[in-house]
Order: sequence, then C-alpha cells, then structure tokens
Amino acid sequence: MNRRNFLRAAGVSALATSAPLFGNVNGVVWAQSPSQSGVVRTTTLPPSPYSNLLILIELKGANDGLNTVVPFTDPLYATLRPRVRLESASLINLTERAALHPSLKPLMTMWEDRQLAIIQGLGYPHPNLSHFRSIEIWDTASKSDEYLDAGWLARTFALNPAPKAYAADGVVVGSNDMGPLSGYAARTIALADTAQFLRTARLAQAGRDERNSALRHILAVESEVVHAASKLNTNYQFKTTFPTSAFAGQVRTAAQLAASNAGIGVIRLTLGSFDTHANQLGTHANLLRDLADGIAALKSALQELNRWDSSLIMTYCEFGRRPKENQSNGTDHGTANVQFAVGGKVLGGMYGEAPQLARLDGNGNLPFAVDFRLAYSTIISKWWGLDSSRVLNGRFATMDFLA
Repeated sequence: MNRRNFLRAAGVSALATSAPLFGNVNGVVWAQSPSQSGVVRTTTLPPSPYSNLLILIELKGANDGLNTVVPFTDPLYATLRPRVRLESASLINLTERAALHPSLKPLMTMWEDRQLAIIQGLGYPHPNLSHFRSIEIWDTASKSDEYLDAGWLARTFALNPAPKAYAADGVVVGSNDMGPLSGYAARTIALADTAQFLRTARLAQAGRDERNSALRHILAVESEVVHAASKLNTNYQFKTTFPTSAFAGQVRTAAQLAASNAGIGVIRLTLGSFDTHANQLGTHANLLRDLADGIAALKSALQELNRWDSSLIMTYCEFGRRPKENQSNGTDHGTANVQFAVGGKVLGGMYGEAPQLARLDGNGNLPFAVDFRLAYSTIISKWWGLDSSRVLNGRFATMDFLA
C-alpha cells in the first residue's frame, strides 16, 4: 500500500480535538507543538507559491448555469423555459443583460467590491455528456478523446513540489474522491470519516514489527498520516457565524484548515447534487443558497485569519444543463457553463461570453466560448507563478480575472 492510497483510506470528516497551536505573527507562519520536555518548538514554513491557497468547490451533478446567471433580456430564455425560467422581478441585476439567481444574494457584496469574477461559456471541444467521463476530463484537464492518469493538480505538485515542511499538498473535505488531486504521489488527505481516522492513528502508535518489511512500510505510512494530521488540527475559535447546512460542515472544516497555517496548497469541497432532471426550481434554489452562504462564511473566516487576499475560491462542475426544459420540470445534461472565482485578489466582473441561445448545436446545447483549461492556466501561472504549459501539456492563454 503506497502513501497516497493509505492517506485516501484514512480520511476524516472533521478535525481532531487534540491539536497543536498555530498562528501567524507579523506575517511569519509558525506552528507550536509541545516537545517531550514540554518546551514549545516554533517551526517556520519556507516560502512557496502554495502560500496562495486555492479552494475548489465542485458543484457535483452539473449546475444549471442559465438559472444561475440569467440572460433575462433574451426572449429565447423564456421561450425555451416556460416553466423552469426565473421571473425577472425575483432576479438580482448584475448588468443590463445578466442577473443572479435570488438565492445568490450573499455574493452581491463581493460583486460590488469587485471580488467576484463570473466566467461564462466555459467548456471544451467535442463535449461528453456522461457525468463520469466529463468530470474526468475536467479533473485531468484532458482533451475529450484523451485519457490521463493523474489530475491537473496532482501533476502541478509533481512538477512543482510543495516544501516538505507542508502538512499536505491538498486536503479533500467530505469525500474520498480525490478528483484533480488523484494520481501520482500527491500528498493528499481525504477528510471523510473521523472515527476511521482515530482508529488508524491508534494503530500507527501501537508499535512496530521490525521483522516484517511490509508491515514496517504500512506502519511508516500510518505514522506519516498521523504526523500530517497533527499539523492540520486546530481549535481556532472563529467569530464568524457558519451556516447549518450539510455543506456548511465542509466550509467550517476548510476554515479550520486555513487557520492551521500548517502548509496546504489546495482544499477541495463538494456540493451536490445539481443533477436536476426533475422539479428543478426548488432543489436548485436550495443548493445555490447553500453555495452562497458557504462562500460568504468562508470569506468572513478568511478575513478573520488575514488570509482573504491570499485565498482564491473557484467553482467547477462537469457540464451545464440543456437550455430547453424537459417534460419533468427539469433540465437535462448540457455543455457550456458559468463558474465563479472569488477572492481578495480577484478582478471582479464578467468574463467569457454570454450564452448564445440563438446558436444552439444540433443537440440543442450551447456552444462553448472559453476552454476550461484557460481557467486552470490562469490559476497555475498567475496565482502560483508556475509554468502551466508543462502541467497542461500545451500552451493555454491566461484570463484577466486575477491581478
């Protein structure tokens, strides 16, 4: 069993309570932990591009972009969606032609502060409408007919390793699916099951059989799991009020991870399910409310930690929904979609191309305007200052939503 697979198997859903103390004094990151003599040791993390934290939120099942950022002035919107459309009076205007779903009202402060970028028309050539294959394409940043063994973030860390002092390259919260962090030897921890992790920790501390090399290896990996988790744990008492939804638990854990200052490049959260084939309006409204409340709480927590300017939150999902509603008051699998980028260094505004409802393809789906790998190239090149062409196996331009 290798380290990555063991870390994946030993996930936890919440942070353990026996935590070292962490903090940030005068811009210097440090971690306090008691030594055997009871003297507190101080460890400084080395400089790294990954001090700029990336928080990804997967909208699992495929969010309906047309009812997220609504082209309310386009008459085809109402024609294609006589029952699933949103009434103009309920919308939150962004521009003369686009408006937000009313459940996304908590994001408006970020929009007004120009810290919310809305990227429209994201997709890729020859789209695949299978959930499993399309999210694999997004996770690996592959072509639609190309199969890669590792996620785009795993490749980023393989080519540009995080300092060894970091607790982990990435932490996946609320899932055992590593997504863009899967493959290669990425140091990724899945926080999914507290009880299972605590049992693993006790096993790792129980002892070793030096005569069995396989067991020695497994126990060494287990010790590494415990060591990494001990650096991540924190009991930071936030003034921020967190929502009470299931997704809010992930948000709270992400905030605690950011508070630890133990060295993490990426945190990935998952919100779902957005696969709204039937009775979409109510389900979608609730999901978007959870998303907006969660992002607003994350912003408050990161500001409290003085990490808002060094954090980038970005949504993604496998595809959008079809513009024309179905017979079940829902929408079926589509193609191009809208995603959000939020943070203190985000250059807010509208990017990409608004939905072209008059130019649907032969299947009734939207043409894509922006290859999603341009968004990834922007993160790798502008957020982390790394060479994106090596990671993405080609040169992709960057976008202007980051300073």
